[in-house]
Amino acid sequence: QVQLVESGGGLVQAGGSLRLSCAASGRTFTTYGMGWFRQAPGKERDFVAAINWSGGNTDYADSVKGRFTISRENAKNTVYLQMNSLKPEDTAVYYCYTGNSWRRTDYWGQGTQVTVSS
Repeated sequence: QVQLVESGGGLVQAGGSLRLSCAASGRTFTTYGMGWFRQAPGKERDFVAAINWSGGNTDYADSVKGRFTISRENAKNTVYLQMNSLKPEDTAVYYCYTGNSWRRTDYWGQGTQVTVSS
């Protein structure tokens, strides 16, 4: 089992920045791929960003390219999501995930709320 705990969400004005963190514990040797999804009220959970073990491969949703940056620190079993130039449409609960292969979602965190005011 892997446990994921997100932090860093909050309320920010449009144009502002936030950095989300997700710390993994447990069987962390299985956390090859890590990343983020988000879910706005009344909508499906959508992919945001992904990163592989080495950090050499990343992927982003078109809606966040150029504004969000995903990174990871394996020594701390932590993945980050730096979110800049935030827009009201970025408002959602952000969920961290991990899996034992690229883009596989074996485990999820509990989510952290991000609210962007206009």
